[in-house]
Amino acid sequence: MPRAGILGIGYSAMPFAEQLVADGWTVWATTRREDKASSLRSFGIEPHLWTAPDPLPPSLIQKTDLFVISLAPTDDGCPALMAISEEEVPRGSQCLYLSSSGVYGDYDGAWIDEDALCVPTTGRGRRRLAAERAWQGVAERAGMQLTLCRLAGIYGPGRNALASLRGGTRGARSGLSQRVIKSGQIFNRIHRDDIVAGLLALAGHERAPLIVNFADDFPSPPQDVITYAASLLGISPPPAVPFDEADLSPMARSFYADNKRLRNNRLKSLLGGALRYPTYREGLSSLVQMEKG
Repeated sequence: MPRAGILGIGYSAMPFAEQLVADGWTVWATTRREDKASSLRSFGIEPHLWTAPDPLPPSLIQKTDLFVISLAPTDDGCPALMAISEEEVPRGSQCLYLSSSGVYGDYDGAWIDEDALCVPTTGRGRRRLAAERAWQGVAERAGMQLTLCRLAGIYGPGRNALASLRGGTRGARSGLSQRVIKSGQIFNRIHRDDIVAGLLALAGHERAPLIVNFADDFPSPPQDVITYAASLLGISPPPAVPFDEADLSPMARSFYADNKRLRNNRLKSLLGGALRYPTYREGLSSLVQMEKG
């Protein structure tokens, strides 16, 4: 029975772990909280209470076939690198590192694929790129098969433009429910279900690519998404606000630093040719239907 270990079991990694369990994998995951540990057990996931930079038990690392890293790097690097001794990593094991498309930087709206040069413009992007390179070094030395999963803007149940327009979410509080206008600005997005499907396709893959863009087919201006979400809710869209006048948190404002269109041919190849939610329209419409039951 294959064994997977997930460091950082959050919004996208949790449903992935649940599906691995359903598919017959043994899955362990780290958490800092005892209440979260109890919840993980209820899903058939073996919890390990862990706080960086404490090392994880060598016996745990030695028995793991697939490592999934879903932790944001700090100024000190990727916390998972502090927990895993590369000398204990089994040769031939696999690692999926959940990174960000922010590593590419700004391409002034141009189309790019996984071969594009990475010149990140934000501190978050630079930390992600440093973490990617550190994991590449570990993989080369330990004989591990690594895939860097570069995620575009993630949305899905409870985290989407519909919820932001209703208010009370982290996105709404950061200002992302506004219809912010910045000329020429384009974003890709990716529905959580398509992230999970892509990760499942990579798990156990004998020739997994080094880099995969997890992005939809339809990079779009952010104001278009808000307008469409408002139409689904049957409300008027919020008034247009110029980017320079928008009330955005520093984090939300940093999303506008980069402008690019991501090609996703590798992801679609892994998925057999198509995403479940190729654009935000299908994704948001599905979320509305889900709410209706």
